Amino acid sequence: MHPAEPHAAPTSARLNWLRAGVLGANDGIVSTAGLVIGVAAADVGRGPILTAGVAGLVAGAVSMAVGEYVSVSTQRDTERALLARERCELTDDPEQEFEELVSLYEAKGLHRDTATTVASELTAHDAFAAHVDAELKIDPEALTNPWHAAISSAVSFTIGAMLPLLAILLPPAGLRIPVTFVAVVAALALTGGVSAGLGGSKRWPATRRIVAGGAIAMVVTYGIGQLVGMGMV
Repeated sequence: MHPAEPHAAPTSARLNWLRAGVLGANDGIVSTAGLVIGVAAADVGRGPILTAGVAGLVAGAVSMAVGEYVSVSTQRDTERALLARERCELTDDPEQEFEELVSLYEAKGLHRDTATTVASELTAHDAFAAHVDAELKIDPEALTNPWHAAISSAVSFTIGAMLPLLAILLPPAGLRIPVTFVAVVAALALTGGVSAGLGGSKRWPATRRIVAGGAIAMVVTYGIGQLVGMGMV
């Protein structure tokens, strides 16, 4: 086993959580940056910008947390239902389930005799574990916790959102938007590179896409802010 390859299940799970955290932070960066730049383009006052930024941060973090909780809870309920059904099938018709397991290993390329031997040994060791692994691809001991997903999403979104919020509040009024734009582009380049590295893909295409998307969002919201500001004059 190559040390750089995440073959172990715990390592893969950690990588998935880290990747989700990077994506959550990216959402916080882009959505908050677009919001505060749009408000800053319409009103240079620090108060309205701070109010809009904090409101967007809180609303986004709560939305991410609730969305992740509902999504993961639904997935977990579905997995539990599948596991319960598999237990019932093993109890009600073990012979048919054994044949099904043999067929699954045959479909993977094993000869009938080899598949029967493998199925027999795995069934003798732990029939339920053998079936859920081959049929459902589910680890009963590693079901995703919806609370962990919700908290992780909320925290990563908040951390990401803090960067554009601070970047637009700290500089003088005339430099707020340029400073925020540069800070956000740099942060998106970093998160794009990290997410590509975690996924094992090429860094430049991923970074280019994420930076371009964030830049477009900021330009669009800046234009809307300008139009709204002109309409209020």
